Amino acid sequence: MRLLNRLAISMVLPLTSCAIGPSSSTDTGFGASPAIPAPESSLVPMVNIAPVQARPDSFTPTAPAGFVVTRFAGGLAHPRWLYTLPNGDVLVAESDAPKQHDEGSGVFGWVRKQIMKRAGAGVPSPDRIVLLRDADGSGVATTQSVFLRDLHSPFGMALVGNELYVADTDALLRFDYVTGATRITDPGVKITDLPAGPINHHWTKNILADRSGKHLYITVGSNSNAGENGVDAEEGRARILAFDIDTGHVRPYATGLRNPNGLAWQPDSGALWTAVNERDDLGNNLVPDYMTAVKDGAFYGFPYSYYGKHVDTRVKPQRPDLVDKAIAPDYALGNHTASLGLVFYDRTQFPPHYRGGAFVGQHGSWNRKPRTGYKVVFVPFADGKPAGLPEDFLSGFLTADGHAVGRPVGVALDAHGALLVADDVGNAVWRVAPRNNEKSTETAQ
Repeated sequence: MRLLNRLAISMVLPLTSCAIGPSSSTDTGFGASPAIPAPESSLVPMVNIAPVQARPDSFTPTAPAGFVVTRFAGGLAHPRWLYTLPNGDVLVAESDAPKQHDEGSGVFGWVRKQIMKRAGAGVPSPDRIVLLRDADGSGVATTQSVFLRDLHSPFGMALVGNELYVADTDALLRFDYVTGATRITDPGVKITDLPAGPINHHWTKNILADRSGKHLYITVGSNSNAGENGVDAEEGRARILAFDIDTGHVRPYATGLRNPNGLAWQPDSGALWTAVNERDDLGNNLVPDYMTAVKDGAFYGFPYSYYGKHVDTRVKPQRPDLVDKAIAPDYALGNHTASLGLVFYDRTQFPPHYRGGAFVGQHGSWNRKPRTGYKVVFVPFADGKPAGLPEDFLSGFLTADGHAVGRPVGVALDAHGALLVADDVGNAVWRVAPRNNEKSTETAQ
């Protein structure tokens, strides 16, 4: 109870503290060989939320020279994830944590809810998927309609043939899809249960189909920060699952991934990559979030170690046998950046520099001083591997006085090869395209 009170007090105090400046430039947790300092411990956890501030009507995120940013759609309700259908329609999962959640009650839960509200999260989940259609090719959605409703914290989407798969927080669903449809009214079919339950700490479930259309890969986050709810609570969690569409068989594909979200195929190597959120409360500069090529059967350390074989001494009991098997990820994306969205650029509209590289949506830190993230970064690739440090691609969501006017989440490519970015605080989807491209327009209000 004393620990709970300390946590509650530590989370209340920052609600009235002075905001500080934009994202940190002091973070060394980037690249193929990030700095992994000694862990720090504190009786009072770091909490440094960027409170949400209403976006001015004139606001437009900042992209590199030569690109134009368009508000593809606005007036959405907590848009989290994106999926582009073959006909160019864009699906948007409007979603948040399910009502039944481990941090939704008691003193700690109440405090967390207040902080999440200030950060633009913790809202009632809309539990639906919206369809956006750019009917005239202007770079702005001309129609917006509810495509699927009455879901349960939906997130990932994947079309295989004429069947649309949707990952709710607790189940994989399948719906019949007709090209050009603006809504689906059929209830769909539950294909398999997904790990959830009364804790369900990391609730998002993303899905990605392989090129054969025979398998789906499903992300399942951990049930804790670092095993504090007990090892038993992590059964079936912190992993990527492989689902055989024909047989319905589900197996672990890779484990020890604390909170994988983004999934994408690297166009040169053909490898499956994921973006992963790592653990908290080890200091400003631990542990880097990362992206990595996912190896079948590999163990990535959670909860017993991080970034390979760096042991987390907080976890009880220790498992040196598993730590010995843990492999380090390929590329660090910064400490506490909340890197979520991931898409590789496999089109030709952008300049050659971007071909084969990765765009990553960084939702932004809540427990780092100075703050970091709150942007979309680009990681260049060469020969199927990262080739340089991340480059800011879409920024400006964090104001000079430390308020958030937007928070990037999911990223996707539209039918013309432009980048789409879901902003769950700004309740918008942004579109970034080269300025000289005929499909681009200036920001639509």
